[in-house]
Amino acid sequence: MAQSRAVKVTAHSERRLRSIQIFLMKADANAAFDDLLDHLFENVIPNLKQFPEMGVDFLARRCASLESRARIENLASRFGAGQIREYIFGDYLVLYSVTPTTVDLLSIRHHKQLSFDLKSIWL
Repeated sequence: MAQSRAVKVTAHSERRLRSIQIFLMKADANAAFDDLLDHLFENVIPNLKQFPEMGVDFLARRCASLESRARIENLASRFGAGQIREYIFGDYLVLYSVTPTTVDLLSIRHHKQLSFDLKSIWL
């Protein structure tokens, strides 16, 4: 059996969760945020501890522009191929990095929000 990894929530992920909470409050869907937190702590985080490779390799995606290719290459040089993954559940997409001992939650988005803000990661 694979060794369990520690799952850490980055400051960026905490900010993203807060933005999701605000987004859902504006949509009059407060219960959806509670459901999200329940699912994160009861399912997603325990699964990532045991099966960190369950998400798709984010860096393996095909790039449609030179800018996105350069940014993907930058991320790959910083984290290593296969070490940034994305996991989709329900209305949410989680971006996370994997090391031999930890899983770091980098970002989370509701599918109706804009794309990931990776500027803080790319720079």
